[in-house]
Amino acid sequence: MTPTLVRNHRDADLSAPADAGTRARDWAEIQERMLAPLYEAVYDRLEVGPATRMLSLGCGSGLAMLVAAARGAHVTGVDSDRERLALARARLLPDEGAEGAPAHRARLHDDGLPAGAGADGAPYDLITVFEPIGCAAGDSEGLVPALESALPLAARGATVVLTGWGPPERCATAPVLRVAARLAESTRSPRPGGWRPTLRDDLEDVAARAGLKPDGSGRVSCPFGYADPDSAVRGLLSTGLFDAAVRATDRSQVEKEVAEALHPYRRADGTVWMPNVFRYLVCTT
Repeated sequence: MTPTLVRNHRDADLSAPADAGTRARDWAEIQERMLAPLYEAVYDRLEVGPATRMLSLGCGSGLAMLVAAARGAHVTGVDSDRERLALARARLLPDEGAEGAPAHRARLHDDGLPAGAGADGAPYDLITVFEPIGCAAGDSEGLVPALESALPLAARGATVVLTGWGPPERCATAPVLRVAARLAESTRSPRPGGWRPTLRDDLEDVAARAGLKPDGSGRVSCPFGYADPDSAVRGLLSTGLFDAAVRATDRSQVEKEVAEALHPYRRADGTVWMPNVFRYLVCTT
């Protein structure tokens, strides 16, 4: 199990999520790698390589882009979370600004979509959305407008990949995520963020609203494995899926209840292991 480098910070305001920098590091160092099998499966299916010009919407701290770049793809990432994007920049552009550093190896944006896929402005042939939808109320609301804005940058017949959680009965993490819904209900808040059961056609619904044509799908096993319960709690809270619960109660209460919900998945050596299945939908413009 890869060790993490994040200290367990405690903030004075327990009614708010952890500070943005801590959350971003917990995501990058603990949680993001859980989805690596999903990235690899999609790239294998689409034969991502040097000829690929990829735009990653909601690229986070850049692991999916790093995997694609390692295959030779030209990658561009967009994300509104500047803390996560700073970590992506450190991963993908470690020598940015240095003399002799390669130009346009990767591009990252936090202020809107880029003008094109590279220095020549060539269109993208692959758009990915690797932030899975389908387990939080309203988690796809902003996705259709984002896709509609990105599609004019894509080549005709380009591929778009949407991802989501698999059926709750195939996801061991689902009972843990229900903690978010139960705690958030105490305020009956209308704000999105609380857990909800995944629906079979979540991805197809987004594709239809964005004017995309489904062209195949797949399921990928993505087990969530953590070195210890503390890492599991920090990783899960870094997803943002528990933010509404934190607002409704306080962070220490959420951390306590999530830790209790993890008990069935703790192994004798102290690690936490939760098998999950994620789904992807391949579409064309």
